[in-house]
Amino acid sequence: MKFGTIYLNGHLEPIIQASDGRARLLKDASDGANCPKFPSLLELIIATEHTPSLLSELIKAANRCDGFDPIDWAPPVPNPSKILGVAFNNKELMKKAHKDPGVPNYFLKPPSALQGHLKPIIVDPNWGAVIPEPELCAIIGRRAKHITEKEALDHVFGYMIHNDVTSHGLKFQKDSIAITYDKDMARPEFYQWRNLNGPDDTDAYYVYHTRSKGTDTFGPMGPWITPREAIKNPNKLAVIGRLGEEVFTQDNTANYRFSVEECIAEASRYFTLEPGDLISFGTTGKGSGRFPRGHKSLLIGEELGHISISIEPLGELSNPIQHQSGGA
Repeated sequence: MKFGTIYLNGHLEPIIQASDGRARLLKDASDGANCPKFPSLLELIIATEHTPSLLSELIKAANRCDGFDPIDWAPPVPNPSKILGVAFNNKELMKKAHKDPGVPNYFLKPPSALQGHLKPIIVDPNWGAVIPEPELCAIIGRRAKHITEKEALDHVFGYMIHNDVTSHGLKFQKDSIAITYDKDMARPEFYQWRNLNGPDDTDAYYVYHTRSKGTDTFGPMGPWITPREAIKNPNKLAVIGRLGEEVFTQDNTANYRFSVEECIAEASRYFTLEPGDLISFGTTGKGSGRFPRGHKSLLIGEELGHISISIEPLGELSNPIQHQSGGA
């Protein structure tokens, strides 16, 4: 049983995957289960908190409906209140850090960046280094604030695949600035994250993940959401990234620096996590073949083809690369 969203006659339509692997309209399954219709997966996610048996009833009803193969995919949750990402959450990538931060580093991605399965990732080759980032993503199922690691997974509805497309070219060309603080303003906590070049070094570097993470089409997700109960351990999932048939990275969520539970619990100390919110836990770190540095070796502005990410048992997310002046 999995859940997704498609475009049907110009409108967003939630779907359910039945036991035969084919899709049914969620509204048809709802009719068969004699339950309310859900115009979006967000409404379904909210409803499951108070009706735990709802999903099992829907899958029984879906198996009695006629199936079809989706064509026009949308992001499963098109309008979350927020999308959180965790930067450098991989033991291999952390080797390059001056200092281990000791806690997850977060950034935000706007919902307007989201893109459905089989929809293009659109980049301008003049943007320089633009890379894919194969990631596991959780969908929050119920409100979370100041929760513990032990409680964290109870607040997850399910998991899906996210390609956290990132432009280092845009980031360093347009969203970064370096300054030198006056000594009376240079507080010690400003420099705990890097190595100083002597006692008079008061330089600070501001890097904003706005264009680099949030440009249109930089958030492919899906195609399916797999309910939490089907994933025994989200910290032990194989992740494979391919360009066409060529593997560019093979890694495992076991290599996270911070576990899924740690990332959710720490985020809840600062951000109220609402149903439908998305948390993406970090990219792969291991390379393969002509991509010795994995995803960092794959420059989307210099390659064409489909980028596919598979995480079992979540499925496979695939998106073609499209070059276009000015981007999307």
